[in-house]
Amino acid sequence: MANFVELVLTCASWQEAQKIVDHLLEQRLIACAKFLPIEAKYWWEGELESAKEIMLLMESVQDNFKKVEAEVAKLHSYKTFVLQALPVTEVSAEATAWLQDNLQAN
Repeated sequence: MANFVELVLTCASWQEAQKIVDHLLEQRLIACAKFLPIEAKYWWEGELESAKEIMLLMESVQDNFKKVEAEVAKLHSYKTFVLQALPVTEVSAEATAWLQDNLQAN
């Protein structure tokens, strides 16, 4: 069985999030993405900042992480973006088949 992961990424806008997701779906590096509006607080260049962002939750496999990271780097507006892979320990049988059919694990 593939090592499924949930990829987490924040984007500056809905437009940026859509552009990244569309590209990753076309490349079959992710099978699905969910868009969540969030408010973030963080340190940036010595200052405490806050921003409204879009968090992406994307379904993929661990083997695609480096390729997703490389593609996001081409499209993302942040100087430093955070892409995280969270391991998925179990997936329903029907979802497993769907994920395997819709991902290119290269």
